[in-house]
Amino acid sequence: MSEMRLVVAGAAGRMGRMLVQVIHETPGVMLCAALEHEGSIALGQDAGLLAGAGKLNVEITSDPLEALAKADGLIDFSSPAATIAYAALAAQARIVHVIGTTGLGAEDIEKIDAAARHATIVRSGNMSLGVNLLAGLVKKVAQTLGEDFDIEIVEMHHRMKVDAPSGTALLLGEAAAKGRNIDLGARAVRARDGHTGARIPGDIGFATLRGGTVVGDHQVVFAGTGERIELAHRAEDRGIFARGAVKAAMWAHGRKPGHYSMADVLGLSDI
Repeated sequence: MSEMRLVVAGAAGRMGRMLVQVIHETPGVMLCAALEHEGSIALGQDAGLLAGAGKLNVEITSDPLEALAKADGLIDFSSPAATIAYAALAAQARIVHVIGTTGLGAEDIEKIDAAARHATIVRSGNMSLGVNLLAGLVKKVAQTLGEDFDIEIVEMHHRMKVDAPSGTALLLGEAAAKGRNIDLGARAVRARDGHTGARIPGDIGFATLRGGTVVGDHQVVFAGTGERIELAHRAEDRGIFARGAVKAAMWAHGRKPGHYSMADVLGLSDI
């Protein structure tokens, strides 16, 4: 079987460079193109040299149409606006689109759903095995415990992260909400300041910390009367996200169009 031809969006960024490295090291896949935005100082550079993977003879370009025309899949940890544009192009090309972009809104998800009629899309706020297993556990614990246990989600990332709460925190919040059979949008509390009054039973709280070079720490607290259950995940290496994204692309290759999650990829949907 021939190697799966992959395109990396945002190839000059931290995640993009890591993805180039992981693709180069993974049997069964190859880097066929690398994308950056117009005006990027990385345009024209060899993606492999920039990523520290050695020369790959793949120049970074700003033309997604040409890149996707020769690809089997696109891995995308970019921005919401760029991701929506890429999703439409992936649908036209009928290829795999792995989305690790965070900060997507409800309207963005609707557009991704529309693209998934023709593209095979795998989207997750976090691509790591550990976080997705944690989400399954959070759903189960939330389902088991009643509203006597308050749910709070605490996350910390590096000082350069631009969206809050993190995509992973929202992923965990959605898992908790599904376990409780409630709508996260209606029950999420994302900020507390001043005289807030007593906590409303059934709400799911979020606390966001930013600083230093933290890759990603997440903790879900189930606080009851006289006892607490705490589930946590700490990411120490961005490589876990890149390896998960490449695994997702390989899993999706040849599958019918649709909007899938990492739980599907990892066989955790029944947790």
